[in-house]
Formats: sequence, structure tokens, C-alpha cells
Amino acid sequence: MAGTTGKNWLRSKGSPADSKVSFLELFFDLVFVFSISQLSHALAAHYTLLGAVEAALMTFAVWWVWVFTAWVTNWLDPEKMPVRGMLVALMLLGLVLSASIPEAFGDKGLLFAAAYVLMQVGRSFFALYAMKDAGRSNYLNFIRISTWLAVAGVFWIAGGFLEHEGRLITWIIALLIDYAGPASGFFVPGLGKSTAADWDVSGAHMAERCALFIIICLGEAILVSGRTFSELPFSGLTTAVFVTGFVGTVAMWWLYFRFGHQRAAHRIEHDETPGRLARQAFTYAHIPILAGIIVHAVAVEFMFSHPHDKGDVGVMAAILGGSGLFLVGNLWFKGATSGRAPLSHIAGLVLLVLLAFLAPVLEVYVMGILATLVLIVVAAWEYRSLAGRPAGRTLH
Repeated sequence: MAGTTGKNWLRSKGSPADSKVSFLELFFDLVFVFSISQLSHALAAHYTLLGAVEAALMTFAVWWVWVFTAWVTNWLDPEKMPVRGMLVALMLLGLVLSASIPEAFGDKGLLFAAAYVLMQVGRSFFALYAMKDAGRSNYLNFIRISTWLAVAGVFWIAGGFLEHEGRLITWIIALLIDYAGPASGFFVPGLGKSTAADWDVSGAHMAERCALFIIICLGEAILVSGRTFSELPFSGLTTAVFVTGFVGTVAMWWLYFRFGHQRAAHRIEHDETPGRLARQAFTYAHIPILAGIIVHAVAVEFMFSHPHDKGDVGVMAAILGGSGLFLVGNLWFKGATSGRAPLSHIAGLVLLVLLAFLAPVLEVYVMGILATLVLIVVAAWEYRSLAGRPAGRTLH
């Protein structure tokens, strides 16, 4: 019957309108505003080495759920009712996942794991069914993907029943399996592995999808800063910290969108194997970008709560690490999509390393201002180097 076959659930391709992100995809992304907020609060509340490892693991997990969904909706049409139903179900599970983040290594570990596995495996099985009439190559791809996610899911669920170090180790194994999948072409004995040519993605859709997600993350960083500022007594210092956090977030927006996203979208739209580029530039390179935004939000909270502290290695690591992770991610992202790493970003990372030597003598809010100035310098350098050049040219 028409409308019930997998082939009729596929996204049309051929015109720019076909690659536009749908309103339902944006609605789905709103769940992840909650996730990003939960991750930044969890890291700030448990700011130890172990807490940082746990927050990193959950960040990797949240990103993996989101980016795999972005890949699936690159092929499947969110305007079709079955696909809409899948996305709404994922939103509900995503809320459960997000709500369990603060206690994921406590009483809600099994809830976190179950929500994650249901999202990953359930979505993959849905795509497998939807792809059954779309060609043998796509169908085999999702058999491989489902196999890898199911194997990782065993470790996620097992970790939910364990406690403390046992849970952490088991979930690290699960995460390594998850992340090794795309890198290995989802190799499955007897089925072989996928090739870059098999991943015929819409490059424009993938670029826009990731850009909108970064907007959400940056927006959450601004909300955290504004909420904290509104709860504190008004003073010159709190105003300076608020402005510093805001300017730092704007600088991140500029660095990603002024040249990075624009050139990446142009490159992937004209690449012969967009799937290969999408895997490196969007699936993997965006991880440190996301992590940098989350750590930046935590750093701003520390600037508000401990502005005059000196010599706190952990707090200084957050302030410099937020900017550093963001620059590393953009360095990777822009290098992958242009063929050449931007010198401005390398220089920015060097400046952040040099600032680390001043950590014992500088107050927290002063270090925050200097880290923000580094982002501004990098943005100005890149703008001076690239303004007026065509989108397809390499970085200098």
C-alpha cells in the first residue's frame, strides 16, 4: 500500500528545499538544551577529576545520540508520519536521558543506560525497516550499524546494574565500541564494512543540522550566564564577569559561523564522497567544539562564584580549557573541510598554553578576561586573513 513502504519514507533529493532542516528536527533539538544544561551543572557540581571523566563520558553519549539521529534524518523524511512518530518517541526518551544525567553514576544509572540504548537501537531498527526497499547498500549499512549499537548496548545496560568504578569502566567500554563503529566502517564478519561511497548524505542538510545544534549550545551558555548574573547582587565585578562570558560566547559564535560553517557547507556540497567528509568534520570534529562550549559555561559560573581566587588549578583549567577545546575542535573542523589548518587557531592555542604559566598569580576573573581576549585575537586574525575570499578557498 502506498505510504507504508520504506522507500516512501525517504527524504527527496535534488533541490535545495529538500535538504532544509524541518521544524520537527528543530523541535527535537530543544530536548538537548536540557541535556547541555544538565551536563554543565553536573560538571560544576562535581568538579573533580572523576567528575570530569564522568561528565565527559555523558557528553560523548549525548552527542552520539544526537548525531546518529541527524544522520538518520538525513535519509528519512521528517514530514512523513512514521518518521515524525519516531522523532517524537526519541524526544520523550531524550527527556528521560537528560533528567537522569545528574544521578547517572548514582541511583539513575540504569535509567540513563536504558534510555540511551532504546534511543540508539530503536532508531537504528526503525531506519533498518525504512531502508528495506531503498537498495541493498543502505539496508546492509543499517544491519551493520544495528549490530554495533546492540553490542555496545549490552555493556551500557550491564553498567547500569553495577556501581562506582565497575559502572564507569563498563560504560567506557560501551562508548569505545560506539565510537569505533564509524571509524571501522561498522565492520561485521560476513557482511564486510561500509565504504565512504555508501554514505550518500545531503551535505547541506548535515552542515545546517550541526550549525543549528551549535547555536543551541551557545544559547544555553548565554542562558547560564544570564541566570547566574540575575541571582547575584549587582556590582562592577559581577557586571565585568557577565560581559566577559557574553563576549566569549559571541567570539565562539563568530569563529564557528563566520568562516567555518560557511566553508564547510560549500565544501561538503561539492565533495565527491560527502559521507567521508561528514564523518570526520561533523561526526567527530564537533565533539571538542561541544565540549568547549560546556566547559566555557562552567568556567563562567566559576568566575561568578570565585572571582578573586588564585592558583586553583582546576578552575583555571576550566577557564583555559573551554577556549582551548573550542579552538581544537574548530582547528580540526576547518582543517578537514579546507585541507589546511588555520594558523590563527594554532597561535590561539599557543597563547592559551602561555597563559597557563600565569595561573598561579592571576585572579580567576582576570584569567577569564584574558582567555576571552585570545578568542577575539583569533577571530580578528582569521577575519583579516580570509575576508573577501571565496568560500571554496583554503585557509591561510
